[in-house]
Formats: sequence, structure tokens, C-alpha cells
Amino acid sequence: MGEIALIIIDVQKAFDDKKWGERNNLNAEKNISNILKFWREKNWRVIYIQHMSDTPSSVFYPKNEGFEFKEMVKPINGEVIITKKVNSSFIGTNLEEYLRENQISTVVITGLTTPHCVSTTTRMSGNLGFKTYLISDATAAFGMKDQNNTYYNAETIHNVSLATLHNEFATVLTTEKLINKFSN
Repeated sequence: MGEIALIIIDVQKAFDDKKWGERNNLNAEKNISNILKFWREKNWRVIYIQHMSDTPSSVFYPKNEGFEFKEMVKPINGEVIITKKVNSSFIGTNLEEYLRENQISTVVITGLTTPHCVSTTTRMSGNLGFKTYLISDATAAFGMKDQNNTYYNAETIHNVSLATLHNEFATVLTTEKLINKFSN
């Protein structure tokens, strides 16, 4: 299987802002925390992705509280933190280089939000040839409107996003199935 890494995408306080609206899977951070605990017990690599905006009014601007990681999943010494400015964790970062230099061929993706940074990173990971697992209950989405102003609730957005990724770019698993799979 080669080396394995857990990638935690954008689990930042910015997503607690009310501007995002309705969200599904309020247990995503708890599930990420459970995976993180399991990962740390195995002494496997953990990579944090942190979204950073250059716009001072953005909730993701480094001087704003929203830039900080949520307490439940904060990095500890030795865990890698990579900042990005676009949806893909591979664009404008050293993520691919880091994975290849460390012979990491399998990645497990968690984080926020399912249709944006999580989806874009998952697609690129699969396209770059990494064996990719996306954890369905360790991600979440917000409701949104389409180009015709039709509203789709958060659960629909989340589920459709997962459906477009499963068996094409990644294997979608739950936290429980992931932990069972890698417990041996």
C-alpha cells in the first residue's frame, strides 16, 4: 500500500460564521477528531490544509479569528500545515511534492466543505494517481443556490458531491468503515 496520510482540509473557525447558512453533518468535526486520534495512535502522517485569503475583510484572512483551526482538531508539533489560496490543496502549494518525497501513495481526505475544497482536492488527488479515500461523515456542506436561483439544501449538496466523487476519484467511506479498514 505504501505510506498513508490523513489530510484535514480547512477545518477553520471561519466556517462557524452565520453567513454560510444551513449546514449538514454537524458531527463532521467530531468524526475528524476521532480519525485524528486513531491516526496519532498509529503514528501516521497528518497534513493540515489551511485556507488563507489576501483580503482583509475575509473570514479566512490570517489576522481574523476565522483563519484559526477549530480547537477539536488543532495540529500538534510535527504535523504538517500547508496554506492555500484556492480550492485545490494541490494548486500553489507543495502538497504533491511532499506526498511524493515521503512515498505517500494513499491519502484519506476530510474537512470543509464537501462541494468546494474537499471535492476539488479529492478530484486532483485521484487524477494525480494517489489512492484516495474520502470520508463522508467527516465532511460537510452548506445549502446553496444554483444559476437559476434554485435552492438546494446542505444534505442534498453534500450527497450529490459525494456521489460525483465515489468510484471515479476516490472511495467514499464512513469514519467507522475507515477505522475498521485500517485497524489491522
